[in-house]
Amino acid sequence: MNKKDLKIFLDEKAIQYENGDFIPHDPIQIPHRFELKKDIEIAAFLTATIAWGNRKSIISNATKMMDIMGNAPYDFIINYDSEQAHLFDGFVHRTFNSGDLETFIRALQHIYLNHGGLENAFKKGITSEGLQPAISNFKKLFFEVEHLPRTQKHVSDPLKNSAAKRINMFLRWMVRDANAGVDFGIWKTISPSLLSCPLDVHTSNVARKLKLLKRKQNDAKTLLELDKALRKMDPNDPVKYDFALFGLGAFEKF
Repeated sequence: MNKKDLKIFLDEKAIQYENGDFIPHDPIQIPHRFELKKDIEIAAFLTATIAWGNRKSIISNATKMMDIMGNAPYDFIINYDSEQAHLFDGFVHRTFNSGDLETFIRALQHIYLNHGGLENAFKKGITSEGLQPAISNFKKLFFEVEHLPRTQKHVSDPLKNSAAKRINMFLRWMVRDANAGVDFGIWKTISPSLLSCPLDVHTSNVARKLKLLKRKQNDAKTLLELDKALRKMDPNDPVKYDFALFGLGAFEKF
Protein backbone atom coordinates (compact mmCIF):
# COMPACT_ATOMS: atom_id res chain seq x y z
CA MET A 1 0.00 0.00 0.00
CA ASN A 2 1.50 3.36 -1.03
CA LYS A 3 1.37 6.40 1.29
CA LYS A 4 -1.66 7.93 -0.43
CA ASP A 5 -3.68 4.70 -0.26
CA LEU A 6 -2.61 4.12 3.34
CA LYS A 7 -3.88 7.55 4.36
CA ILE A 8 -7.23 6.96 2.62
CA PHE A 9 -7.52 3.54 4.30
CA LEU A 10 -6.73 4.85 7.79
CA ASP A 11 -8.94 7.93 7.38
CA GLU A 12 -11.87 5.63 6.59
CA LYS A 13 -11.09 3.36 9.54
CA ALA A 14 -10.78 6.34 11.90
CA ILE A 15 -14.27 7.50 10.92
CA GLN A 16 -15.60 3.96 11.25
CA TYR A 17 -14.37 3.43 14.80
CA GLU A 18 -14.72 6.92 16.30
CA ASN A 19 -18.38 6.78 17.24
CA GLY A 20 -20.61 6.54 20.30
CA ASP A 21 -20.99 2.76 20.02
CA PHE A 22 -17.42 2.61 21.33
CA ILE A 23 -18.30 4.19 24.70
CA PRO A 24 -20.33 1.47 26.54
CA HIS A 25 -17.45 -0.99 26.16
CA ASP A 26 -14.61 1.38 27.05
CA PRO A 27 -13.32 3.04 30.26
CA ILE A 28 -14.10 6.42 28.66
CA GLN A 29 -17.68 5.77 29.76
CA ILE A 30 -16.71 6.81 33.32
CA PRO A 31 -15.97 10.50 32.61
CA HIS A 32 -18.96 10.53 30.24
CA ARG A 33 -21.15 10.18 33.33
CA PHE A 34 -20.34 13.77 34.32
CA GLU A 35 -21.17 17.20 32.91
CA LEU A 36 -18.91 19.69 34.69
CA LYS A 37 -15.39 20.17 33.30
CA LYS A 38 -13.57 19.56 36.59
CA ASP A 39 -15.59 16.42 37.32
CA ILE A 40 -14.95 15.10 33.81
CA GLU A 41 -11.20 15.68 33.89
CA ILE A 42 -10.74 14.22 37.38
CA ALA A 43 -12.86 11.16 36.55
CA ALA A 44 -10.92 10.76 33.32
CA PHE A 45 -7.52 11.10 34.98
CA LEU A 46 -8.27 8.56 37.70
CA THR A 47 -9.86 6.15 35.22
CA ALA A 48 -6.92 6.42 32.83
CA THR A 49 -4.56 5.81 35.75
CA ILE A 50 -5.97 2.31 36.28
CA ALA A 51 -6.61 1.58 32.60
CA TRP A 52 -4.59 -1.58 32.23
CA GLY A 53 -5.76 -5.16 32.33
CA ASN A 54 -9.31 -6.44 31.83
CA ARG A 55 -11.72 -3.76 30.60
CA LYS A 56 -14.59 -4.93 32.81
CA SER A 57 -12.31 -4.76 35.84
CA ILE A 58 -11.12 -1.27 34.88
CA ILE A 59 -14.69 -0.01 34.51
CA SER A 60 -15.79 -1.71 37.74
CA ASN A 61 -12.93 -0.28 39.80
CA ALA A 62 -13.21 3.18 38.23
CA THR A 63 -16.89 3.11 39.21
CA LYS A 64 -15.84 2.24 42.77
CA MET A 65 -13.55 5.27 42.84
CA MET A 66 -16.39 7.52 41.73
CA ASP A 67 -18.67 5.99 44.39
CA ILE A 68 -16.08 6.63 47.10
CA MET A 69 -16.11 10.30 46.07
CA GLY A 70 -19.91 10.45 46.16
CA ASN A 71 -19.93 10.84 42.37
CA ALA A 72 -18.79 14.43 42.84
CA PRO A 73 -15.04 14.11 42.14
CA TYR A 74 -14.04 17.79 42.21
CA ASP A 75 -16.06 18.61 45.31
CA PHE A 76 -14.64 15.58 47.10
CA ILE A 77 -11.04 16.38 46.17
CA ILE A 78 -11.12 20.08 46.92
CA ASN A 79 -12.62 19.40 50.37
CA TYR A 80 -10.64 16.24 51.13
CA ASP A 81 -9.18 15.81 54.61
CA SER A 82 -6.81 13.05 55.72
CA GLU A 83 -9.41 11.95 58.28
CA GLN A 84 -11.35 10.56 55.32
CA ALA A 85 -8.54 8.18 54.37
CA HIS A 86 -10.52 5.23 55.72
CA LEU A 87 -12.90 5.61 52.78
CA PHE A 88 -10.25 4.06 50.52
CA ASP A 89 -9.77 0.95 52.68
CA GLY A 90 -9.93 -2.21 50.60
CA PHE A 91 -9.65 -0.49 47.23
CA VAL A 92 -7.26 -2.22 44.84
CA HIS A 93 -6.79 -2.45 41.09
CA ARG A 94 -3.87 -4.73 40.26
CA THR A 95 -0.87 -2.89 41.81
CA PHE A 96 -2.78 0.36 42.45
CA ASN A 97 -3.98 0.16 46.04
CA SER A 98 -5.83 2.23 48.64
CA GLY A 99 -2.65 4.06 49.67
CA ASP A 100 -1.93 5.00 46.06
CA LEU A 101 -5.48 6.26 45.60
CA GLU A 102 -5.32 8.37 48.77
CA THR A 103 -2.05 9.88 47.54
CA PHE A 104 -3.60 10.64 44.15
CA ILE A 105 -6.51 12.42 45.83
CA ARG A 106 -4.11 14.62 47.83
CA ALA A 107 -1.96 15.22 44.75
CA LEU A 108 -5.00 16.27 42.72
CA GLN A 109 -6.05 18.62 45.51
CA HIS A 110 -2.54 20.11 45.35
CA ILE A 111 -2.79 20.50 41.57
CA TYR A 112 -6.10 22.39 41.83
CA LEU A 113 -5.14 24.54 44.80
CA ASN A 114 -1.57 25.40 43.77
CA HIS A 115 -1.20 24.86 40.02
CA GLY A 116 -4.48 26.04 38.54
CA GLY A 117 -5.94 22.62 37.83
CA LEU A 118 -5.05 19.71 35.56
CA GLU A 119 -5.18 21.57 32.26
CA ASN A 120 -2.90 24.32 33.49
CA ALA A 121 -0.51 21.84 35.11
CA PHE A 122 -0.02 20.02 31.81
CA LYS A 123 0.13 23.25 29.79
CA LYS A 124 3.04 24.54 31.89
CA GLY A 125 5.44 21.94 30.54
CA ILE A 126 4.66 22.12 26.81
CA THR A 127 7.67 22.59 24.54
CA SER A 128 8.22 22.60 20.78
CA GLU A 129 8.83 18.84 21.13
CA GLY A 130 5.18 18.25 22.04
CA LEU A 131 3.42 17.01 25.14
CA GLN A 132 5.87 14.34 26.29
CA PRO A 133 8.08 16.84 28.19
CA ALA A 134 4.85 18.29 29.61
CA ILE A 135 3.91 14.87 31.01
CA SER A 136 7.31 14.61 32.69
CA ASN A 137 6.92 18.09 34.19
CA PHE A 138 3.39 17.24 35.34
CA LYS A 139 4.72 14.23 37.22
CA LYS A 140 7.08 16.49 39.17
CA LEU A 141 4.23 18.83 40.13
CA PHE A 142 1.93 15.94 41.00
CA PHE A 143 4.38 14.38 43.44
CA GLU A 144 5.24 17.57 45.28
CA VAL A 145 2.95 16.18 47.99
CA GLU A 146 4.21 13.67 50.55
CA HIS A 147 4.08 10.19 49.02
CA LEU A 148 5.58 6.72 49.08
CA PRO A 149 8.17 6.10 46.34
CA ARG A 150 6.14 3.14 45.05
CA THR A 151 3.25 5.41 44.06
CA GLN A 152 5.38 7.25 41.49
CA LYS A 153 5.24 4.26 39.15
CA HIS A 154 1.57 5.03 38.50
CA VAL A 155 2.44 8.23 36.60
CA SER A 156 4.70 7.49 33.64
CA ASP A 157 7.64 9.65 32.60
CA PRO A 158 8.35 9.87 28.85
CA LEU A 159 11.78 11.37 29.55
CA LYS A 160 12.67 8.03 31.15
CA ASN A 161 11.72 6.29 27.88
CA SER A 162 8.13 5.39 28.81
CA ALA A 163 5.49 5.47 26.07
CA ALA A 164 3.12 6.84 28.76
CA LYS A 165 0.15 5.11 27.16
CA ARG A 166 -2.42 5.91 29.85
CA ILE A 167 -1.59 9.60 30.18
CA ASN A 168 -1.53 10.03 26.40
CA MET A 169 -4.97 8.40 26.32
CA PHE A 170 -6.18 10.79 29.02
CA LEU A 171 -4.82 13.77 27.06
CA ARG A 172 -6.56 12.54 23.91
CA TRP A 173 -9.84 12.40 25.82
CA MET A 174 -9.42 15.97 27.10
CA VAL A 175 -8.01 17.71 24.03
CA ARG A 176 -9.53 16.22 20.88
CA ASP A 177 -12.84 17.73 19.81
CA ALA A 178 -16.14 16.18 20.80
CA ASN A 179 -17.68 16.20 17.32
CA ALA A 180 -17.89 12.40 17.15
CA GLY A 181 -19.20 12.14 20.69
CA VAL A 182 -16.25 10.13 22.03
CA ASP A 183 -13.50 12.52 23.17
CA PHE A 184 -14.42 15.61 25.16
CA GLY A 185 -12.51 18.59 23.72
CA ILE A 186 -12.81 20.50 27.01
CA TRP A 187 -9.17 21.62 27.10
CA LYS A 188 -8.97 24.55 24.70
CA THR A 189 -5.43 25.75 25.49
CA ILE A 190 -3.65 22.64 24.19
CA SER A 191 -3.57 21.89 20.46
CA PRO A 192 -4.62 18.43 19.19
CA SER A 193 -1.61 18.63 16.86
CA LEU A 194 0.64 18.03 19.89
CA LEU A 195 -1.04 14.81 21.01
CA SER A 196 0.63 11.41 20.88
CA CYS A 197 -1.06 8.09 20.26
CA PRO A 198 -1.72 5.85 23.29
CA LEU A 199 0.71 3.13 22.29
CA ASP A 200 -0.66 -0.30 23.24
CA VAL A 201 -0.35 -3.83 21.86
CA HIS A 202 -3.07 -3.32 19.23
CA THR A 203 -1.95 0.08 17.92
CA SER A 204 1.73 -0.86 17.83
CA ASN A 205 1.23 -4.24 16.13
CA VAL A 206 -1.01 -2.77 13.44
CA ALA A 207 1.36 0.18 12.95
CA ARG A 208 4.22 -2.26 12.35
CA LYS A 209 2.20 -4.29 9.85
CA LEU A 210 1.41 -1.07 7.99
CA LYS A 211 5.11 -0.08 8.10
CA LEU A 212 4.45 3.01 10.21
CA LEU A 213 6.84 1.60 12.82
CA LYS A 214 10.17 -0.19 12.59
CA ARG A 215 11.15 -0.35 16.26
CA LYS A 216 10.04 -3.48 18.11
CA GLN A 217 9.86 -2.08 21.65
CA ASN A 218 6.90 -0.06 22.88
CA ASP A 219 8.76 2.86 24.43
CA ALA A 220 9.16 6.62 24.09
CA LYS A 221 11.43 6.31 21.05
CA THR A 222 8.84 4.15 19.29
CA LEU A 223 6.13 6.66 20.18
CA LEU A 224 8.21 9.44 18.61
CA GLU A 225 8.56 7.35 15.45
CA LEU A 226 4.80 6.83 15.31
CA ASP A 227 4.15 10.53 16.05
CA LYS A 228 6.20 11.52 12.99
CA ALA A 229 4.36 9.06 10.75
CA LEU A 230 0.87 10.06 11.90
CA ARG A 231 1.60 13.80 11.78
CA LYS A 232 2.59 13.46 8.13
CA MET A 233 -0.88 12.07 7.40
CA ASP A 234 -2.73 14.67 9.47
CA PRO A 235 -0.61 17.36 11.15
CA ASN A 236 -3.64 18.95 12.82
CA ASP A 237 -5.21 15.83 14.33
CA PRO A 238 -2.72 12.95 14.19
CA VAL A 239 -4.24 11.00 17.08
CA LYS A 240 -7.52 10.39 15.25
CA TYR A 241 -5.61 7.42 13.84
CA ASP A 242 -5.62 5.86 17.30
CA PHE A 243 -9.19 4.77 16.54
CA ALA A 244 -8.13 3.24 13.22
CA LEU A 245 -5.09 1.39 14.56
CA PHE A 246 -6.84 0.17 17.71
CA GLY A 247 -9.99 -0.84 15.84
CA LEU A 248 -8.06 -2.77 13.22
CA GLY A 249 -6.18 -4.66 15.91
CA ALA A 250 -8.82 -5.19 18.58
CA PHE A 251 -11.89 -5.78 16.42
CA GLU A 252 -10.62 -6.92 13.03
CA LYS A 253 -7.57 -8.87 14.24
CA PHE A 254 -5.64 -7.16 11.44
